[in-house]
Amino acid sequence: MAGMVMNEDARLQVPAQAPGRHYGMDWLRIGAFGLLIFYHIGMFYVPWDWHVKADPVLDWVALPMFLTNNWRLALLFAVSGYASAAIVAKRAGQGPRPQTGPRTGVGAFLRQRSARLLVPLLFAMAVVVPPQPWVELTVKHGYAHGFGWFWLHDYFRFGDLYGIKLPTWQHLWFVAYLWAYTVVLAGLLMLPGRWRAWARATFDRVLGHPAMLLVLPLAWLLLVGLVLFPGREDTHGLLDDGGAHLRYLPVFLFGFALLRAGRVWDAIRRSWRPALVLAMAAYAIVAAIELRYPGNTPAPAALVPVFVAARLANGWWMVVAAIGIADRFWNRDHRWRATLNEAVFPFYMIHQTIIVVVAWWCLRAGMPNGASFPLLVAATVAGCWLFYRIGRAVPGLRLLIGLRGWRVPAPGVAPQAGGMTSPANCGTYRTDAA
Repeated sequence: MAGMVMNEDARLQVPAQAPGRHYGMDWLRIGAFGLLIFYHIGMFYVPWDWHVKADPVLDWVALPMFLTNNWRLALLFAVSGYASAAIVAKRAGQGPRPQTGPRTGVGAFLRQRSARLLVPLLFAMAVVVPPQPWVELTVKHGYAHGFGWFWLHDYFRFGDLYGIKLPTWQHLWFVAYLWAYTVVLAGLLMLPGRWRAWARATFDRVLGHPAMLLVLPLAWLLLVGLVLFPGREDTHGLLDDGGAHLRYLPVFLFGFALLRAGRVWDAIRRSWRPALVLAMAAYAIVAAIELRYPGNTPAPAALVPVFVAARLANGWWMVVAAIGIADRFWNRDHRWRATLNEAVFPFYMIHQTIIVVVAWWCLRAGMPNGASFPLLVAATVAGCWLFYRIGRAVPGLRLLIGLRGWRVPAPGVAPQAGGMTSPANCGTYRTDAA
């Protein structure tokens, strides 16, 4: 039929529209990762455990930290799921730059994503991350050896040193989890087409109502946080982090399914404003409890589930609001978008190491907090940019920091960091060419 795309294995027909890139989701990805820089700088000052701490720590910093703490990771997984769907659409022959041929199946998708995630992860664990545990061991446990000795003799021990597991991925746990969720996604893409069609239709129908969008996912998060894993902190250890997986994997799959969910997109456009209001109301509860019981002051047991529920509510409603804001206001291109989008992964890889090392230097120098904060911001942004520009220009090193291609693109070719296809003309993914 004219104007329709035919599914190969399920005969599912999807309305065909002009494909395009959803720039708003690109900007959301850039902004979400940008927040990490300020969040991890804040970890130096807030009275929560971290690699190195300011002297003195500042209780009030917890308030702006909680403003993003509850939703930033869920948003990152949702955006990553959406990006995965855009890659799938591109490989299936839809999207701004469709690919065709025998390398467009699920197996090829998984191989490509594994290379883009695992190679930088292993490189970062071996080269980028080690200064972080070394600083922590030095500050907290009086480790006497220099960094060179630590890296050569202690870092690759594959065991504990003063309770710190070495080697470690530290903040790059997100990449490990993202790869694991990609493996799950690849398995789901191998299911019969009619099953996947039913799942897509059910997702779009159930969450296509604004009330259901705001309530149902939150109900699941409350079940996980208050009933299944009450009081359980995330471990970031992959194999012993059931509570985190039950929160983050569904959000990742939500982002993946969102690409072609027209009703859900309509629900987001209709509900992002009330979602933002509700999110701020939930944050007000979190902030009030934090103000009453600042820092490490224990709160009454009766308030703990209220605090947890308010954080979870703030988290989900802010995800909906952020996607709606990106769709409403940010879905337009800019000459810096492609470069910033490409730079996100290298920035993410290196930023926390820079923060930890510079914060340690500030602590040793006796620098007051008012002076160390602007220095940390400037040093982190400059160091991240330098890491990206050098890594981008060196053949081979590009792959190690998560960029595409062995060599630098030809002059005039825009950087690429994976497509964020608009929710249009995205037929189902091929499973016969893996």
